[in-house]
Amino acid sequence: MTRIPAAIACVALAGLAAADTAEPPKPPLTKTEEREKFHPRAVGMDAPTRLAGFAHRREMEKASLLSALRFRSVGPEIQGGRVVDVEVPSAHPDALVVAFASGGLWRTDNRGGSWTPLLDAESTLTLGDVALADPDGKTIYAGTGEANSSRTSYAGTGVLKTTDGGATWRNVGLTDSHHIGKVLVDPRDARTIYVAAIGHLYTENAERGVFKSADGGETWSRILFVDEQTGAIDLVLDPGNPDVLYAATWERARAPWNFLESGPGSGVWKSSDAGRTWRRLAGGLPTGDTVGRIGLAVAASRPSTLYAVVDNQARRPAGEVFDEDTPPGELTPRRLRGLDDAAFLRLDDALVDRFLRRYDYPKALKAARLKRDMRAGKAKVADLVAYLKDANRDLFENDVVQAEVYRTDDGGETWRRTHEKRIDKVFYSYGYYFGRITVDPEDPEHVYFGGVPMLASTDGGRTWKGLDLRGVHGDHHALWIDPARPAHLVLGNDGGLNVSYDHGASWSKLNNLPVGQFTSVAVDAGRPYNIVGGLQDNGVMRGPSTYKPGKSDPAAWREIYGGDGATVVIDPKDANVVYAASQFGNAARLDVKSADREKIRPRPELSAEKKEKPLRYNWITPFLLSPHSRDVLYFGANRLYRSFDRGDTWTALSDDLTSDREQGDVPFGTLTTIAESPKRFGVIWVGTDEGKVWGTRDGGGTWTDLTPGLAKDRWVTRVVASAFDEGTVYVTQSGYRNDDFAAYLFRSTDYGHAWESLAAGLPPEPVNVVREDPKARHLLYIGTDAGAFVSLDRGKSWTALTGGLPHVAVQDLAVHPREGDLVLATHGRSLYLAEVAPLRKLTEEAMAKPVVALPVKTVAGDLRRGYGVHPYLTWFRDDPVVSLAYWSSAPGPVTLTIKDQDGNAWKQLTGTAARGLNVVEYDVSADPRLADAAEAAARAKALAEQKARGTKAAAEAKPPAEEGEEEEEDGTEDKAAAAAGKPMLDADLQQLLADPLHASRKRYLPPGRYSVEIAAGGRVEKTTLVVKPPKSGGASSEDAGESER
Repeated sequence: MTRIPAAIACVALAGLAAADTAEPPKPPLTKTEEREKFHPRAVGMDAPTRLAGFAHRREMEKASLLSALRFRSVGPEIQGGRVVDVEVPSAHPDALVVAFASGGLWRTDNRGGSWTPLLDAESTLTLGDVALADPDGKTIYAGTGEANSSRTSYAGTGVLKTTDGGATWRNVGLTDSHHIGKVLVDPRDARTIYVAAIGHLYTENAERGVFKSADGGETWSRILFVDEQTGAIDLVLDPGNPDVLYAATWERARAPWNFLESGPGSGVWKSSDAGRTWRRLAGGLPTGDTVGRIGLAVAASRPSTLYAVVDNQARRPAGEVFDEDTPPGELTPRRLRGLDDAAFLRLDDALVDRFLRRYDYPKALKAARLKRDMRAGKAKVADLVAYLKDANRDLFENDVVQAEVYRTDDGGETWRRTHEKRIDKVFYSYGYYFGRITVDPEDPEHVYFGGVPMLASTDGGRTWKGLDLRGVHGDHHALWIDPARPAHLVLGNDGGLNVSYDHGASWSKLNNLPVGQFTSVAVDAGRPYNIVGGLQDNGVMRGPSTYKPGKSDPAAWREIYGGDGATVVIDPKDANVVYAASQFGNAARLDVKSADREKIRPRPELSAEKKEKPLRYNWITPFLLSPHSRDVLYFGANRLYRSFDRGDTWTALSDDLTSDREQGDVPFGTLTTIAESPKRFGVIWVGTDEGKVWGTRDGGGTWTDLTPGLAKDRWVTRVVASAFDEGTVYVTQSGYRNDDFAAYLFRSTDYGHAWESLAAGLPPEPVNVVREDPKARHLLYIGTDAGAFVSLDRGKSWTALTGGLPHVAVQDLAVHPREGDLVLATHGRSLYLAEVAPLRKLTEEAMAKPVVALPVKTVAGDLRRGYGVHPYLTWFRDDPVVSLAYWSSAPGPVTLTIKDQDGNAWKQLTGTAARGLNVVEYDVSADPRLADAAEAAARAKALAEQKARGTKAAAEAKPPAEEGEEEEEDGTEDKAAAAAGKPMLDADLQQLLADPLHASRKRYLPPGRYSVEIAAGGRVEKTTLVVKPPKSGGASSEDAGESER
């Protein structure tokens, strides 16, 4: 074990001299140098192994004894999710088929009023492009694997085909393509299919390029191939002559530490013989190693006109000035680089202070102090420049050419750039994320293309204007234009769907799908409790656990923090205090109630005494509230920091815990996860993106490298400290960024000095998170890139969680300690929730019994539920529902009887038990016949008790009546009636006040405590059901609190 001790070409301000920097910045690497330095040849997991893994998962799902455990979506919907393609069946103009990056394929037949998911049971929900092969949209080819090549562009499993509108699917090949940019169907022959396959994102492979099938996908031939680093990203055909094809190839390579977005393999190709031969087009198109992603579009009304949008990664000319959107006289990073120390000292203090605060310099650093140190030779402008290194800011740096649009009017023989001015602030530095261009089917001069904003041109690309108006999210990936009415547009972006009927002059939002890409989740202690989580490009959102998609108000979920939502933590004593972050550790402490917020990201020290190197922050930067104090916060950069004042001030607990290798253009060498033992303060573990795990048992005084025994060089996705044993810790790792899909899951019981694998029996799916159940040490939950699993025996074996869950990545999960709910944060299908409290009783000993009655959650009752407060609301009110769960060791008949405390039956349910967990969804109704009998018995009992008490009291306190006197009524019968829940009325009043429909109305259990008797396998087991009185004004099942444990 290793121990270590803790520890824009610029616009100068008017009248200021240019800098004479002692250390000029290094010239950027060429693309060839970049590939050689950061992208050594690597090979990923083969496709047969991956597909065998999915077959193994399906067998686990079929064999699951917990399939009765049902998950329900709890939203949110209002924010949408990343759309990658929109198609419309030509025979059904009210229908839409929409593909999401990781949320699957959905169809609506009523313009978005309601939706049906089509792909949930298949091997992947990640999509690149889809094609409809018939007018009804029954035959669909789904190209899997997102094309946008982002941090979470999951690898697909080839081409999936359905001929029944998505009821059933079949994998028809290209299983090693991983990412597909385009699928085309020949309009003359629906069995002729073309696919543009990009290939692996993180490794090299041969199954990339353009492929063709002439038999509906049964067989494929590769018809265009450049090399194992270059794939095909786009493909279009001439609608007048479908034998004429144009393809765009793209050379790109991603690594955890760098993204090579361009290369000489990128270009435009043409075939005039249905793909048999190809030639590369030039004639004015950019060439070389700075050509990135290319998108193509043919003008249907004039097929000789073709447009190409190019991500040009070439450096801007040295003298070209970029618009910084900053008035003259203000300081910006680019202007700072143009100053020497003497010029800086002449700046106004207020100007300098504004700059320091805007760019997140240390709070203690002020202009006056900085100038004093600079005059004394203890500080330099170069120090301020070095401090500015920031990965998030780098995303929006503009020293590359960015988006360019080219056009040909002669079928590709000659090309020209359509615009004289730069098209800035559209692609920024990440043009790989975009690349769709579309032409109006009736007007070859009317063109659209998307980046962060959506742009349109009506003069063939000479000038452009933005179409993003109110309600339109940024980052655009798909546009469908109605061929019959070109003013009708459907736009897909990171925020879902927008619809326009006036060429984009105005838009309406179509977000009623739970397709959020969550990265994190936390729960509070409210009743009902709230869920908080971070989402890709949709900030941090907060909403109720009782949310029902399609029924609840979508605005119940609201954004509380912006950006790409990342880590979230809730103050355990005040649920209104939330710690939230966006990308690269831009964190804040929020007061949700008052809307106050305070930045809390630790920054390196910058003073005359100490100048620390810039910190590196992961895209999803970890931070943690200590389980021992709500004031103690830990924060991970490439060092670990601790705050004793909720993030106001920070102290480093470590030196750099990474290798500090030379950096590419993706921050690497960062902490990814932090854990502290709930058993002892200062027992801390951290994990890194390099695959390292470090531990300290003295609050950071000394650190131990605990990596030996773990998977080598695999990203540590989670370190979790046990709530039951001080020295027990769990680690998950992911090979996603190495195209390694193995499951890595480990546990140590000696603080991390020795590790045992818990991955036996799991399919090859990268593991993102592990959690213990806070109330049951035998229960473990994990989330993988394709779903979730539970272990009932501390990791010795695993059961797939299937009930209602699609095959979607689970990036985080939380177990509510009071409610016993498991909340899954999925990257593509928002949040799912299931009641797992019954599993806490399923120990190995319990499961050996013939039948086990499991705990039942408390439910709110309401005797007036069958009547309603307002008559019409009766049509909209849902019955309360409570889950009656039990375990059966063998299949067979079962009877569940609900009895009150006097043994009177109110409801009896019969059925057939399956082997394993059984769950009966019970609506708290009573059988009218049994209810009448139970109420009569209750009245009789109450009457007898009252009479007995009255007789005894009369004998003791009342003199006997004189002869001839009548005894006074003591109200015993009225009291007995009240005790039974109904007032005693005389016969006339009963008739006058009777409900003529009483006998036909649904009856419900009155508030009280009930026994649930479960008879199966020759045994009777009991559990308890509590029906709480309603709140004033009625109640619902959501009013109920914790389970009856």
